[in-house]
Amino acid sequence: MPQPLLSILIPAKDEAGNLFQLLDEIAAALPDEEYEILVVDDGSTDATWTLLSQRAAQNARLRPLRHTRSAGQSTSIWQAAWAARGTWLATLDGDGQNDPADLPRLYGKARQEGIALVNGHRVQRQDNRLTRLSSRVANRVRSALLKDNTPDTGCGLKIMRRDVFLRLPYFDHMHRFIPALIQAQGGQCVSVPVNHRPRGTGASHYGLNNRLWVGLVDIVGVMWLQRRTRLPAPLENSALPISEQNIAGTPTSAAPPSEETP
Repeated sequence: MPQPLLSILIPAKDEAGNLFQLLDEIAAALPDEEYEILVVDDGSTDATWTLLSQRAAQNARLRPLRHTRSAGQSTSIWQAAWAARGTWLATLDGDGQNDPADLPRLYGKARQEGIALVNGHRVQRQDNRLTRLSSRVANRVRSALLKDNTPDTGCGLKIMRRDVFLRLPYFDHMHRFIPALIQAQGGQCVSVPVNHRPRGTGASHYGLNNRLWVGLVDIVGVMWLQRRTRLPAPLENSALPISEQNIAGTPTSAAPPSEETP
């Protein structure tokens, strides 16, 4: 298979009922792109791993990875990013609520404008009332404290440069703060409306407790990182050859050191 430009990362926990359709929809959405798909089975207890193994035998683009015990969404994305071969990373949730049909539009915007991150914005959420409420509260708290100008940081649909993502500090739940972390390093982030669909099968692993209350400690940590960063810090490059530059305060006219041992 040719070197992919795009690596699609999908964390999946107990999503055997949704992955077949999701993988087919990705193929339909990107018929002319060179891409790979890394699905991380994050400690599933259903048939997720069996399904992925069978599909990988038929599809060279699919590279399944596995945690025998759940390590979380952030760890799954982080490890998949290091294993990825593409210049660009796309992330999708494994529950099928993100629409792969949005991938070409986000990918094209990221490549044309040369920005670090294109973040999906689920304008019309297709979740139950409690999920919508908890997500709305969490997004408002994060936005007020981090000032990341991102209305929906929890959207799983993102396109970002791989090298930019790998420079970010890793911690559990970091996937919720990717826009703020990238902006702290001087990267440009934009949000675009995307489609959102009802979950196919299974149940959400998130609620008010692990969206907001657990995240408050992480928000404090991200605020500390924002305050302590000194990036971007542009470096000026001298036009002089290295041999003629004033290195470490040594005058350029200084005589070369003697080769004799004192």
